[in-house]
Amino acid sequence: MAQKANTFDSYDAVGIREDLSDVITNISPEETPFYSTCRKTKATNTLHEFQTDSLRASADNAHIEGDETTAEARTATSRISVRTQIFKNAVTVPDTSEALDSAGRAQEMGYQVLKVAKEQKLDIERALFLNQATVAGSSTVARKLPGAGSWVATNTDHGANEGADPTGDGSDARTDETTTLIAFSQTRFDGVMESIWEQGGTPQTVYLSAFQMTKALAFAGNNNQRSQIAAEANKVTNYMAVYLTPWGEVTFVPSRQIRSRDVYIMQDDMWEVPVLRPTKNVQLAKTGDNTTRQVTTELSLICKAENANGGVFDNTTS
Repeated sequence: MAQKANTFDSYDAVGIREDLSDVITNISPEETPFYSTCRKTKATNTLHEFQTDSLRASADNAHIEGDETTAEARTATSRISVRTQIFKNAVTVPDTSEALDSAGRAQEMGYQVLKVAKEQKLDIERALFLNQATVAGSSTVARKLPGAGSWVATNTDHGANEGADPTGDGSDARTDETTTLIAFSQTRFDGVMESIWEQGGTPQTVYLSAFQMTKALAFAGNNNQRSQIAAEANKVTNYMAVYLTPWGEVTFVPSRQIRSRDVYIMQDDMWEVPVLRPTKNVQLAKTGDNTTRQVTTELSLICKAENANGGVFDNTTS
């Protein structure tokens, strides 16, 4: 049917108030599984140090009755040092914005500071997964924390050409394979799990990209059985893929911040984040008709025993 003649409809009207929802939709991921799992400790200097030690290999131990006793040679502990890294972001908002009636937030500055703090947390998660050695820094060079790639050295499966393990103390990065990448497989994963077990490690968590998670979901056979946590009555429960191997039980946790070529097998209690300055936002000095707030965090990453962990590296990513 046609509209009646001379109908004054909404298309003709002037002054209709806008209908703008007070809800701001943002589905950008903000999960940081590795950073959240790491135990947080206190750092008191930009140079953070700790010590590690190990037992000698088992040996034949039998002695003649009444013989002389000779002391064994002892080795000193290893002293490892890392540097803290400064994460910093700032937000500047015109003072006019604080007087406006904005939809979805009471104050523009508060909304933007909360948003940038979440973004900074993602930056930290990314840095923890990087194949990056610690950097001492200077008046012209920023300090950097050692990423996971510079720690895992003993229990690895990597490319056979350029691929090489780091020292394992955060002082140097691993060498990435550039010639031939290898598909992530159950055989490679099981081999690293066995190596970790032989070293005395008991890993709980495997961090990997969505692409490698798809590969892991195809694992099958008697050596790797996948179990699921059942939902309770009247409750919605997230399912976790738990893999049972002869060398232990691990949970696969996909991360958006990990390099897709890397798969880390972690013993959670061996990783710590020494925090020199917890996340804090402060207002900077005013320089005009605006307000600037700065969000800073300063921390590092240490692995108390790298041989309790492992990794499958140089994986194909497509």
